[in-house]
Amino acid sequence: MADKKLIGVDLGGTTIKFAILTLEGEIQQRWSIDTNILDDGTHIVPDIVDSINHHLSLYQMDAEDFLGIGMGSPGSVDLQAGTVTGAFNLNWKTLQYVKRDIEAGTGITFTIDNDANVAALGERWKGAGENEANVIFITLGTGVGGGLIADGHLLHGVAGSGGEIGHVTVQPNGYLCTCGKRGCLETVASATGVVRVARDMAEEYSGDSKLKATLDDGDEISSKIVFDLAKANDPLALMVVDRVTNYLGLALANAANLLNPAFIVIGGGVSAAGDFLLTRVDKAFKTNTFPNVRETTHLRLATLGNEAGVIGAASLAKAAVNG
Repeated sequence: MADKKLIGVDLGGTTIKFAILTLEGEIQQRWSIDTNILDDGTHIVPDIVDSINHHLSLYQMDAEDFLGIGMGSPGSVDLQAGTVTGAFNLNWKTLQYVKRDIEAGTGITFTIDNDANVAALGERWKGAGENEANVIFITLGTGVGGGLIADGHLLHGVAGSGGEIGHVTVQPNGYLCTCGKRGCLETVASATGVVRVARDMAEEYSGDSKLKATLDDGDEISSKIVFDLAKANDPLALMVVDRVTNYLGLALANAANLLNPAFIVIGGGVSAAGDFLLTRVDKAFKTNTFPNVRETTHLRLATLGNEAGVIGAASLAKAAVNG
C-alpha cells in the first residue's frame, strides 16, 4: 500500500493536466494535453483514458501500481454517480458518465469533484492551507469559485452548490450576474468584474488618470492593467482597487463569520496582484469580522499555482480509498 501512487487530473477548457504523485502528495511525473471540445466534447474522456494508458506504458507501470485517479471538472458533478453535466466550456451539453468510462478504460478506481473544490483540497493539503482541518479557498479568475473545507471535509450542500462564494451578494441590486441574480461577488471581483467596475467608475471620474485616458481612447484593459496602474499610484485605478477589495473583504468576512477557518486562501489570476491585493482585502476583512474570528482566521495568497488542481485531485483519490 505504501508504495502505491495516485493520479491527479485537472480538466480545463483549454488543457487537461495530469500528474503521478506519491501518497504524500509529491509530484513525480507531470504532463498535459490539449482539450478537444469538438463534437460535443465526445473526445475528452477517451483522450484522458488514452493519455493515462500511454504514460503508464511509457513509465512501465500498470493499474496495480495505483491507489486511484482523482479529477477536478467544471460543471455540476454528481459525486456518487461520477457524472458531470452543464460544463459548457467543455461543450458538454448532456450528462457525461466520466467515472464509468475512465474506470472501464484504465482499470483504476476513479473519483471526481468540481474543479474549485479540488483546487481547495490541493491548497489545503500541500499549499497555503498547511493541511489545517478548516480552510476556505477562493479563486478569482474569469469567474469567482470557491471551496469550503470544514473539520477536514469538503462541504457540498444538499445539491452540490456549497462553496459558491462567487454568488454571495455584496451589492444589493448591483450588476446582473450570469447566474441571473444581481450584485454577486463575481460581478465585481472576477477578472471581468474588475474591468466592469473600472469602466463604470471612469465615466464618473474627471481628474487626470492613465486608466481613464486608456478607456476614453477605447483601448482594451484587463484586471492586471488596473492593478498595475494602481501600484503606480494612478488615482482612478486606486479607487477601483479600493472598491473591489472592499467587496471582496466583506464577502470573505461573512464566510469567516460563518465557518471560522484557520485560513482563507486566495488564488486565481487576479491574486497575482500579490500583497498589494492582500493587504487591502485584509483591511476590509478585519473591519467586517467578529472579534474572535478576526484574531483566529487569516487571509493568505495561494502558493501552488497551476499545480493546485492535480494535487487536490490526487488527495480526492486518496480520501476516497482511505475514507
